[in-house]
Amino acid sequence: MGDLSSLFDRLRAEAGGASVALGADLPIGVPRAYAVLRPEQDFRDFLARTSGWPDFYRVCASLDELSLERPFYPARGIKGMTRAAHAAALGLGGPAGLSRVCDRATGERPAGAPLFWTLGANQTGKAAITAWRDMLVPALDPVRLWPFDGNFRALLAPGAIVIAETYPAEAMRHLNIPTKGSKRRQSDRAAVADALLAAMAHLRVVPDSEMEAAVRDGFGPDAAGEDRFDCVLGLLCVINVLAGNRPDGTPPDPWLTRWEGWVLGQTALPANGG
Repeated sequence: MGDLSSLFDRLRAEAGGASVALGADLPIGVPRAYAVLRPEQDFRDFLARTSGWPDFYRVCASLDELSLERPFYPARGIKGMTRAAHAAALGLGGPAGLSRVCDRATGERPAGAPLFWTLGANQTGKAAITAWRDMLVPALDPVRLWPFDGNFRALLAPGAIVIAETYPAEAMRHLNIPTKGSKRRQSDRAAVADALLAAMAHLRVVPDSEMEAAVRDGFGPDAAGEDRFDCVLGLLCVINVLAGNRPDGTPPDPWLTRWEGWVLGQTALPANGG
């Protein structure tokens, strides 16, 4: 991606006056249990104000440091810490209060990580911190955020940059790619190469020789191989929605379009109905 401060300018230049549809594997929105405690009118308003809170993006080392203006936790592993204690310290009730509706398990996939949690492999808090602080907040005026600003395809006017949240585990199901094994293992990524290339062919996406080799190799043995795999899944997720194969809106719930956000193309609701 290079320098985040110039990313949108570079994308706009590359688009040459056309629109830019960008999928991002990170949370775009906050849980409604947190939102009800906020005075802002919606997520976009909230996001703009975070730049004025000096400690918002500083991860808390202990529960007593947590506040609504400093919700990310924990800075390091501490014996006995729990997500329930994290939620309670923020006044969100139980641990479910840390999750948005789209983070919760559905009948099609397991739960995603809660937004403000920053420890371990299954966390998205650090991605949110970096992306919100360094990419989204400085460019809020020219950038359109889905679903807060409207349905995805309708936002793609000439010259517009539209960002939507994608989720690789969700995208695999949209694209009929088997989900057995672990995306963290090269051998398991290579095992779905035929299915991934079939999804590309279905969408009329033609990989060059280097991309096809990377797909068949499982995107390499290094730790960043999973990131490369996820990037391709996110891209195909966006293309799949633009092709009309998945919806570009959200379920009919105003919380989703004002505060929580949604995962692009997702149709399944939480398995427990919450």
